[in-house]
Amino acid sequence: MKIALIAHDRKKEDLIHFVTAYQPILSEHSLYATGTTGRRIIEETALPVTCFQSGPLGGDQQIGAMIAQNQMDMIIFFRDPLTAQPHEPDITALLRLCDVYHIPLATNMGTAEVLLNGLQEGLVDWRLIRRNRE
Repeated sequence: MKIALIAHDRKKEDLIHFVTAYQPILSEHSLYATGTTGRRIIEETALPVTCFQSGPLGGDQQIGAMIAQNQMDMIIFFRDPLTAQPHEPDITALLRLCDVYHIPLATNMGTAEVLLNGLQEGLVDWRLIRRNRE
C-alpha cells in the first residue's frame, strides 16, 4: 500500500514515535510524506520515504493529486487542532479528497493505530476498497 505521513509542527514528535513503534508494519509499504516530516522520519527510522514539498509549500496538494489519480491508499495526518495553520484551505482540500475517493484517513494516534492494526491483521481487504474507487 501507499501510505502518506503528514504532521503539523507540534505533532511531528508524536508521528516520529508512532512510526518508530509501527516500523515493522510500515516497512512493508511504500511511504510518502510532506517535506520536513519525511526527512525527520528518514533520520529517525531509516525507512525509505518519498518526500514532497512541506505542507505550506504545496506538499498537501501533491499528496492530494496522488489521491485524485488513485495512487494513494491511506493517509496518516497528525493534525494540531489548537493551532491555526496558514495553509488551512490546502488541508481542507486534502481531507475532502479523502472523503471523495474513500481513502482511509487518521488524524490522530488512536485512529492511526486502528488502521495499521487492521492492515496488519488483514481485518480489512484493502484491495476491495481500491477496486471500488476505480
